Formats: sequence, C-alpha cells, structure tokens
Amino acid sequence: MTRQTAGIRIEDVHLSFGPTKVLEGIDMEIRPGEFFAFLGPSGSGKSTLLRAIAGFGPRPRGRILIGERDVLDLPPWKRDVGMVFQSYALWPHMNVRANVAFGLEERRLPRREIGPKVQAALELVGLAELADRMPSQLSGGQQQRVALARTIAVEPRVLLLDEPLSNLDAALRVQMRRELLALQRKLQLTTIFVTHDQEEANTTSDRMAVLDGGVIQQIGTPQELYDRPANGFVAGFLGTANILKGRIENGAFRTASGHLLHIGAPVAGAQRIVLRPQNISLTDAEEGADIIPGTVRHREFLGSQIRYLVETADGTIIVDTLHATGGTPREPGSAVGLRVDSTNAPLLV
Repeated sequence: MTRQTAGIRIEDVHLSFGPTKVLEGIDMEIRPGEFFAFLGPSGSGKSTLLRAIAGFGPRPRGRILIGERDVLDLPPWKRDVGMVFQSYALWPHMNVRANVAFGLEERRLPRREIGPKVQAALELVGLAELADRMPSQLSGGQQQRVALARTIAVEPRVLLLDEPLSNLDAALRVQMRRELLALQRKLQLTTIFVTHDQEEANTTSDRMAVLDGGVIQQIGTPQELYDRPANGFVAGFLGTANILKGRIENGAFRTASGHLLHIGAPVAGAQRIVLRPQNISLTDAEEGADIIPGTVRHREFLGSQIRYLVETADGTIIVDTLHATGGTPREPGSAVGLRVDSTNAPLLV
C-alpha cells in the first residue's frame, strides 16, 4: 500500500541553537528499505537530526536528499515522510478510524479513497476491530499502533520513529519492537528509528549511527559496532566494556600495571584495549600469561549470569560468568585471577 520507498542522503549538515552546536558535519547514506537507527544519549542530537529530515525545527545548513530530491526547503507535508512521535499525538475526541483518516483528509483525498486506505492501515496493525473506540479506551501498545496506522495510511516514502516505545513497559516494548520490525519488513519501507536504548537498536536495525555531541561517532551494523568500536565512547555505549590503558609491546598489549595480554593483530599507536565482561573468566591462579590478579569487591546475580566487579591494579574490571544451578559463586573479598581472552579484543588509539 506504500509508494516506492526511497533512500536518504545527508550531506554536511550543521545546526546550532544560538551559540550551541547541535549537529556538526553530519554525513551518511541510508539505503532504500533499510531499518536504520540513530542511537545516542540524551542531548546527542539524534532527535534533532530526525526532525531535520522531517522538516520540523530550524533549517540546518547542508543537504538532505530523499530519493534524488533535496527537501531542506520543502515544508514537512511535501517531503513524503511519515513521523510517529514519542507521545503518539492522537486526537482524544476522535475515534480510532477518525484518527487514522485525519492525515488523508488533510491531503484532501476523495472520501471514496479514504475509507479503503484507513481500513487497510488498521488491518496491517491488527486494529480493524477497534476502529470505533476512543484513544482513552486503548492500551499504550494499541495507541502506538493507531499512530503507526495513521502514518502508514498516507503512504510515505520514509517512516520516522522518534522513540515510539519509550512510554511502554518493558515486556510490551519487546513485543512491540518485534511487531514494528515485522511491519517494516512487510512494507519494505525505509525507516529511521531514534532511541537511546542499545538493545532496541541492536534487535531492530540493519545498521545504526551512534551520535554524541552532535557528531557521528560510527556507522555500521550492530555487530560491527559492538565487535569493532571506533573509539571509547562507542565501546562503552554499546554494551558493557572494560577499557584498559597500556601500550603495544612485541606484538602483545602490556597494561599500565605491567600485565601482558596476547592479542590477535597489533594496531599501530594503540594505547587502549577493550575487554568485554563475557570474554574474561575467573580463576584461582593469580599469575601467568593473560592473567590479571584482583580481588572481588561486588557480586550481582542477573539470572543467567553472575556479574563480578573485580578490583585490580588496572582499575575495576567487570566480569560476567554463566550461572549454573548448584554452582558456588565467588565471595566478595576473595582473591582471583582474571583470565583474559584478548585475541579478538578491539584496540583503540
């Protein structure tokens, strides 16, 4: 039911609010039909960038192309984009059917076309039987589906989602992100999803851009960014990371405290190594190759895993071990060795 989907090119986009730089030199290309995420902490510029694509807010410098058309000088309703807001923005005095029809009526479509389009959109999101209900009679997940149906009904070339799951409880968020991805795959609609939740980005996106301070830190697939972060910010934002300082020495990495870790491939100028908690195991041995001695200071039971905070000469290191029924966990205060698998650990300059 959608028009032909479109790719997006963002070229050297800059935006400031007074003296404050919000977006700096943004360059990226989003492929037609791709589910792409903007990921970053609050204030990173991700929502501002999404709104710049939609046409809301001040006009940035640079170029934003949807398909082959530069849309920066076009009003939002002429950009062929549909946007779902965090608040859903449903009209409380209109029933579900009227909410979904609203955008079509604003575009002055003939009445004979509006009904079938509304029905098709409601069927896509599984709400056809609730068409006569008011928003106040719906759950949070159902309200989100109405907002999606309203957006899909106008047949945009690009779908923009501004943290649409943040108002839902944890279990419903998981369910809704699966449904959202399934709908996007069915429609093959170019989609940009803004979130600060790395799990949401990892489980939905084909690729993502990690932003901080209005600057793109790295673009790639979730696995690429997790396994090969470009810098310490990306490493720390995408999952838990232990970042140890040191230096390359004879094809190995020597930590600041002097412990030698064997690595897969040296990187010229590398001064830090990224160790994920699941790539470290606890041992009784306190000395040896690829072992860092330490003392357990804190333990957290996470169900399938036990997380330890271990104090070492190189700082506090987080270790995740699998929980086995009947196993004996390490007690706080006990001396341990950290056996490090660093053969594929990322190195940072």
